[in-house]
Amino acid sequence: METNKNNLFSDFKPLTKQEWMNKVNIDLKGENFNRKLVWKHLNDIDFQPFYCAEDASKHLANTGENARSLINYRTIQVQFAESGNKQALKAIKEGVTGLVFNLKENVSVTKLLNKININEIAVSFTLTENAIGFVKDFFDFSDQNITNNKNLRGYLDLGIISNYLTTGHFNMLHFEALKHLVNLSKEYPNFKAITISGTTYLDSGANQVQEVAYTLNSLIYVIEHCLERDVDIESIFNNLHVELAIGSEYFIEIGKFRAFNSLLHEIAKTYGISNFKHTLTAKTSVWSKSVTDAHTNLLRATTEAMSAILGNVDGVLIDAYDKEFNNPSDFSTRIAGNITTILKEESYFGKVANPVDGSYYIEEVSTKIAEKALELFKAIEAYGGFYKAFESELIQQQIAEIRQEKIKLISQRRLPMVGVNKYPNLMETVPSKVLSAGGNYNSKLLIPRRASLEIEAVRKVTELLVEETGKRPTVELVSYGNLTMRKARAAFSYDFMGVSGFEIWAEKSYDNAKQAAGRSALTESDVVVICSSDPDYTESALLFVETFRDINADKVLLLAGNPVDIMEALNTAGLDGCIHLKSDVIQTISGIQEKVQKNIKSLQL
Repeated sequence: METNKNNLFSDFKPLTKQEWMNKVNIDLKGENFNRKLVWKHLNDIDFQPFYCAEDASKHLANTGENARSLINYRTIQVQFAESGNKQALKAIKEGVTGLVFNLKENVSVTKLLNKININEIAVSFTLTENAIGFVKDFFDFSDQNITNNKNLRGYLDLGIISNYLTTGHFNMLHFEALKHLVNLSKEYPNFKAITISGTTYLDSGANQVQEVAYTLNSLIYVIEHCLERDVDIESIFNNLHVELAIGSEYFIEIGKFRAFNSLLHEIAKTYGISNFKHTLTAKTSVWSKSVTDAHTNLLRATTEAMSAILGNVDGVLIDAYDKEFNNPSDFSTRIAGNITTILKEESYFGKVANPVDGSYYIEEVSTKIAEKALELFKAIEAYGGFYKAFESELIQQQIAEIRQEKIKLISQRRLPMVGVNKYPNLMETVPSKVLSAGGNYNSKLLIPRRASLEIEAVRKVTELLVEETGKRPTVELVSYGNLTMRKARAAFSYDFMGVSGFEIWAEKSYDNAKQAAGRSALTESDVVVICSSDPDYTESALLFVETFRDINADKVLLLAGNPVDIMEALNTAGLDGCIHLKSDVIQTISGIQEKVQKNIKSLQL
């Protein structure tokens, strides 16, 4: 038995990467390998379609460890101590293990933390006013209620970086406050007094390399100000808490968190620090969420939390799925907390050794992100550092370039968002008031926003028209000819036109183009989409358009496909346009809406 086991694979010769490549090139049948299979990512990194042992490079050091005591955070908005305490106790009952109290003004610590066991529950505070006074009261409370100083976990966040990014104003007094906060927390090694938040970068449209680099640049800025105020460098790193956003690119996000941990240790070495203990919290991003088909946000939040945990974070903060358009309900808040609980307790994330350790792909992703982020980090430092780069709008401009590229890819549907530009929920009605009218930009600031704002603005036009006229525009899918192609193009049209918020009728098939044109011209639909094959278009699309326009001159008439050889003739005959894989969904649907609005309003006069 032992001999058979040892010889199990002896008859199989290991394949080299070149042998795999030879097979891939045969299957590609002359197609370009790099164009077809290499993923050219917006981080300016190329990812190969497969990796093997020959690709194994030197792994990054200090990428973190899978957190066995992963903290499941929930934000508590505090107006009064009693109501904040009530929310906190409810959260703990629902399985939350970390509380982030968002304080707008000073409240009683004793009342706020009443009946909360801070030996087991991590407590954190985002503070604006009277930070020193509140924190003194908090540590007095901790002295009386902690059984072991290592039990106290959590962090303090003065919003030093995040507030500056979104307002353009630095409160220099906060650096004085940091000095006192570090001194007050020195007896509690697992409670962090200095928070650096980089969530604004990703939520404003940055890529992962930019988020990592700029967060480290902003950290250097804070460190230098603390050193000027005689804060010990070792105390700074041991009091450090970092918060990063989580995007929707699963494997890239895993690599991002691992790369950040590694680069943070490299920076610490430049200050002579080789051994320190920081904490890293991941927060679900605003950028990746949608208000249309909002329950899809639950799936996004789940994969985001998974990637963060596998990226070795210490805590996860998941926003309610409806936060972007509603005051979160008890249900949505509870479900958000349940996501981390299920991942940790039922899927064993954070309870076992990290399963992605040693993965060729993950190690490659982590290494490349670290290399690119370090390169950008050094460039910003050479420019003059974080503050100068932000004041001169260099950082904002670099992020704007990536943001616009992302928006372009979303509009072209090359960057899919379920429920937004792909697979829209046509059974859903969305009030116009919750939809955005478009992006709001200020070149001097970074404004967290959803990626879908421009598409939401298109949908908003439809919903306002419905509210004004009482009529939802309708789209009729008319097919004939080759069965396979007409079905495929009808399915594509259903998906493409669904983004508009129009009512989409089920596909209607006809025996020939003339019959299809004659009947669809007489229906009550507002838009007709011709669905057939290219050969059928060459033979009879012109007949369809001419027949249709002889009967109906007002309806919007589209064609699914891009028959370039006959487009001029079709347009001259009265075709309004085409929809196909290269169509820009925002521009195309906006043009359709404009024509439909005129027709509907003219009929009501």
